Amino acid sequence: MKILLLSGGSGRRLWPLSNSVRAKQFLKLLPTQHGKSESMIQRVCGQLDDARLLSSTYIITCENQLEIIKNQIDTQIPVICEPSQRGTFPSIALACAYLHSNYYAGPEETICVVPVDSYVEPLFYKLLQSIPDILQISQAELALLGAVPQFPSDQFGYILPKPGQKEEIGCLPIDQFIEKPDTETARRLIEKNAFWNCGVFGFSLNFMIEYLNKMGLSTSYSQLLKNYDLLPEISFDYKIAEKNSRSIVIPYSGLWKDLGSWETLSGQLESPVSGKGSLSKDSKNTQIVNELSIPIHAISISNSIIAASPEGILVADKQKSNAIKDMAETARLMYEEKRWGIYKVLDFSYTSEGMESLSKLLKILPGRNISYQTHQFRQETWTIISGEGEFILDGRLVYIKAGDVLQIPVGAKHAVKAITPLEIIEVQWGEKLQEEDIIRIAASWEETVKHIIKERERWSLSSAVQCVRTIWKTCLKTMKIRFGRKKN
Repeated sequence: MKILLLSGGSGRRLWPLSNSVRAKQFLKLLPTQHGKSESMIQRVCGQLDDARLLSSTYIITCENQLEIIKNQIDTQIPVICEPSQRGTFPSIALACAYLHSNYYAGPEETICVVPVDSYVEPLFYKLLQSIPDILQISQAELALLGAVPQFPSDQFGYILPKPGQKEEIGCLPIDQFIEKPDTETARRLIEKNAFWNCGVFGFSLNFMIEYLNKMGLSTSYSQLLKNYDLLPEISFDYKIAEKNSRSIVIPYSGLWKDLGSWETLSGQLESPVSGKGSLSKDSKNTQIVNELSIPIHAISISNSIIAASPEGILVADKQKSNAIKDMAETARLMYEEKRWGIYKVLDFSYTSEGMESLSKLLKILPGRNISYQTHQFRQETWTIISGEGEFILDGRLVYIKAGDVLQIPVGAKHAVKAITPLEIIEVQWGEKLQEEDIIRIAASWEETVKHIIKERERWSLSSAVQCVRTIWKTCLKTMKIRFGRKKN
């Protein structure tokens, strides 16, 4: 069985901590047994590892989240990148094409799609292991996991099994899907033994390959990737699950929570105050999550979430906090996790000369490096605040430490590697300051060093050729002078 871990959502409901790159699954807010904090994706991967399923797991994500995945997750886990976010159907189709044409998985291989933002018990992952056998015994084409509802909710989808059926082989045939009904309808569905839809799909690889063939779509990964924008922008539920007549639901009676809103996520936080700040004793059911360096103090505020980050500040009633997804707009990312560490935007402004100025705080992890790169539209000044490292500018490597100031002209090739935790204040200045203004020459430090060695070899060869040319020109000039004298 292959696990496809869906990790491409944006998580706008958890603004201001989440953004288009640091989506909800990457927020390190969940407490661990060791007194630290971890993200949803780190928790899920840990549980998959405990269930011995991690070695068969592939992460599906979009390209702009690849850096943060490399920051948080074991780099040995294969990552399948979709070029753009187009819904769960295109992403699952792309991943199945990858397993089919690149990994050469057999047609009978069971594929299990799991969302990354489910908060569940280990029993959940043990139940996943039963999906191949249940599919084979039931002769169903598609299996879904359904959690036994704890209360009527209008935030979840529901799976209604066919009436009068008994659970004999660990599953029930599906009669109907209902997407986020009102609370009263949800109550009636629960009375009919409906389940919450966990967003888990199990099917054979052949099921998906045949479906792509019927749609006239390529089952080649490279071709599907090339024509990804032509795929319908739709969820797997709407495109396939709700139209399939041979589908089953596998009941799950353990803990299941969708941590997609401040109301549900705040219930899993270890402390009512995270970061600098305080709550008065008469503030009930209120959480402060503060990523800023300035404190937040709340007095006599109940049933609320107060969240602050470089992106902005949210103060909301927990039950109505989901409305933020339609209100929050961010022109520029103010915080981002990269494979080498993090950065925070400190200030952005326009100068009197009509240029742009941007200040950042970079925190680079020991042993990590920023790629060897160059910029076309900006110059940079780096001030080393703390730590030690190595810095390369146009092929020249130097040791750097706290107090050093580094000037990087427009077009200069540069890279940095942290020996100890390295903090840098970066000031950009130019006509247009965009994250896209990066031409990467080499990603790893080893590749950077190899590239510089090759450059020096080319420089040496070029210098030698130039030297020979100069000598030859001098010889020709001398010969002309001599011959000219003899002629006279």
